[in-house]
Amino acid sequence: MNIVFRGPNDSRPRLLSRIVAEGGLPADLDPVVRETATASRFTGKAGQVFEGFTGGEAGFQRLGFAGIGDATGAGKLAALERAGGALTAKYLTSGETSLAIDFAGSGLSAEEAAAVLIGARLRGWRHDVYRTKLTDEQKPSLAEIVAVAAPDGTEAAWEIESAVAEGVEFTRELVTEPANVIYPESFVARCQARLEGTGVEIVVLGKDEMTALGMGALLGVSQGSVREPRLLAMRWKGRAGAKPTAFVGKGVTFDTGGISIKPAAGMEDMKWDMGGAAAVAGTMLALAKRKAQADVIGVCGLVENMPDGNAQRPGDVVTSMSGQTIEVINTDAEGRLVLCDALTWVQKEYSPATVIDLATLTGAIIVSLGHEHAGMFSNDDMLAGQLDAAGKASGDTLWRFPIGPAYDKLIDSPIADMKNVGPRYGGSITAAQFIHRYIDKGVAWAHLDIAGTVWVDKPGATHDKGATGFGVRLLDRYVRDVLEA
Repeated sequence: MNIVFRGPNDSRPRLLSRIVAEGGLPADLDPVVRETATASRFTGKAGQVFEGFTGGEAGFQRLGFAGIGDATGAGKLAALERAGGALTAKYLTSGETSLAIDFAGSGLSAEEAAAVLIGARLRGWRHDVYRTKLTDEQKPSLAEIVAVAAPDGTEAAWEIESAVAEGVEFTRELVTEPANVIYPESFVARCQARLEGTGVEIVVLGKDEMTALGMGALLGVSQGSVREPRLLAMRWKGRAGAKPTAFVGKGVTFDTGGISIKPAAGMEDMKWDMGGAAAVAGTMLALAKRKAQADVIGVCGLVENMPDGNAQRPGDVVTSMSGQTIEVINTDAEGRLVLCDALTWVQKEYSPATVIDLATLTGAIIVSLGHEHAGMFSNDDMLAGQLDAAGKASGDTLWRFPIGPAYDKLIDSPIADMKNVGPRYGGSITAAQFIHRYIDKGVAWAHLDIAGTVWVDKPGATHDKGATGFGVRLLDRYVRDVLEA
């Protein structure tokens, strides 16, 4: 969705909207519209939307109002995003092509006005590529948001936020595409196309290169599929000198479970088992587009997990790139096998000071947290605190879980260095313990289990049902607050 800026005296669309605090309907509002709003019990509560109409010498006008409640402090930006998203949701298929948001007299700062705009843009994202029978009433008509009389500095703030929005939208695109369209090779090709000309350095490893490096864990997952694996590395070097930061994403482009096959019901959802890799790709696009002053490497381990005659069997033992051996008890616990080799490679190749991995890793995290938070595990309290703060500021919220020796011993194997699953209970924790065994001494590390947050079955404040783009705004906020500080 396009965002344009106009002055208070410039021409504007027929559809005009305002952001309203609780109990704060504009003083200059047409009395009939005010009375109608009151009768409709519109008070400006967060997320409330009211529509009115007015006419006269200036002609017919359609009016929209979105409430932000009495939000203050850190909650105000979220309320403003929600208001912008509510306006888009109201008018996306209304027949209107342009919506003006009038900021005159709003008292908002540039950052706050930009929050309204990013909420409006993100809520308007849809993926209708394969829908050929939509009626005119079902098709999105709203193509433009016009910011009228925006506070000084809003355009500069929006230049940054629009880059982040583009990253979120790219992540949603990758997650939404079906597995016959996005698989390891095509995931790489799409990233190469989107990152072309941005200054991001790209390295791609194929099956032969990974075999030579000894990535037996990652390759074991992919061996049942005709789709060959890839390791994709993207580096944005916006600052020189310090050790880089690495973001590593699980990219299982489709997960049948392998020989430990999943139930048929709901298996189609496993196209989004590459949500961690998609979040890393979207983040790298956002950082490059806004010219972030940071040195960041994004790595995606990309495989397809299928159950053919060559597939990995339960009970097989594989050797990871680190030299550690793994007894594969369950081939559906494959994401950690992909991540461990990707993590070893990025640490050997780039020596990052900090590593953050993102993965749709366990169903257990959904049992624990539902779809409201992602799970966080870390060996470093400072990093955990920084990510928690970034999550609260961005809306991609996290909840920290414990790790420690008592959990770690649960993945010891009688015939190898470790097994890829622990007992029934604490499944998200033992998965994190597995990954922790591949983090070098002295490296600050956090693992984010995002299985419950990359895809949802109902709309949210800034997203429709489906792909959320979770992780991009979180990592971007971490870069802003920590690496660019």
